[in-house]
Amino acid sequence: MASTDWSTEKVAVLMGGRSAEREISLMSGQGVLRALQEKGIDAHAFDPAERDLWQLKAEGFTRCFIALHGRFGEDGTVQGALELLGLDYTGSGVMASSISIDKLMTKHIWQADGLPTPAWRRVDSVAATEAALVELGAPMIVKPAREGSTLGLSKVFQAAQCAPAFALAVGMDEEVLCEQFVEGDEVTVPVLGQGESARALPLIRIVAPDGNYDYQNKYFSDETKYHCPCGLPEAEEMRIREMVMKSARVLGCEGWGRADLIRRPDGSVQFLEMNTSPGMTGHSLVPMAARQAGLSFNNLVMRILELAHVG
Repeated sequence: MASTDWSTEKVAVLMGGRSAEREISLMSGQGVLRALQEKGIDAHAFDPAERDLWQLKAEGFTRCFIALHGRFGEDGTVQGALELLGLDYTGSGVMASSISIDKLMTKHIWQADGLPTPAWRRVDSVAATEAALVELGAPMIVKPAREGSTLGLSKVFQAAQCAPAFALAVGMDEEVLCEQFVEGDEVTVPVLGQGESARALPLIRIVAPDGNYDYQNKYFSDETKYHCPCGLPEAEEMRIREMVMKSARVLGCEGWGRADLIRRPDGSVQFLEMNTSPGMTGHSLVPMAARQAGLSFNNLVMRILELAHVG
C-alpha cells in the first residue's frame, strides 16, 4: 500500500446518525476523533443526522471514518452515498454492509458455505412466533433482523411471552427473526486488514451478569467480564480464528469488522452475526483484542483509516 501524505487529507468522523444506536455511535465517534487528532490528523466530527452528506465534498473532506452503528450507517446506505461523492471510507462496501446487517441474509450465506449458525425462523406474526417456539424449542431468541447491540431482543421461555417479544422486535424492524438459543460462552473475534493481509485478532470470551449480555451490560456495566486472552488452547483458538476469517470473506467484508459467536461446552461453535462497523467505546471489544495483539487504540484507529477506500 502506498504511503499517504496525511498533510493533504481532511477526515470526517461520521458519528451519531439516525439509528437506535445513536448514543453509542456518538461515544465511538468521539473516541475515534480524539485518536486521530492525537495522531496529527486534520479530523472533524460530522453527524449525518444534523448535516447533509453533500457538505462533505463542499467542505473539502477527502475520506471518512465511519463510526456510525446500525441503520443509516452500517447498512450500506451511507457507503453508497460516499461512493457517489467519490470519498474514501472505512470498512466494508455497500453489498457486504447491507448483507451483514441483515441477520437473515447472513445466516443464509453462512449456512450455504458450511458455517454453523443456530436454527432460525423468519416470523411475521405472534402466531408464527408461537409456532417457531414449538419448532425451535425453549428458550428461544426473538430479535429484529436488522438492528444491533441486542436492541429489541427477547429470550422467550413460554408461549405467553411470544406476543410481547414479537411486538418489541417488530417495533424496531418489520423483519423479525426467531433463533434457537445455544448454551455456551459468548465469544467475539475482530477482523482487521484488507485482502491477503486480513487477519483475525485474539478471541475475547465474555461473561456477563447472569449470562445476560444485553444493551446495559454491553455498554455501561462494569460487572461484565472480558477474558482476553480467552483461556482456550492455542490450537482451538486458531481454528476458531480461521473460521471467523471465512465468515468475513464469504460476506465480502473488508477493512475491519467483528464476528459474534457461541462456543458450546463441547468446543463446537455457532455463528450469530457479523458487525461491519463495531463499537469503539471504552467498553468496546475490537480495541481490547487489538491491545492483546500489541496495537494501541490510536494505532488501531490509524490502521483502519489507512484501509479506507472507495467501494
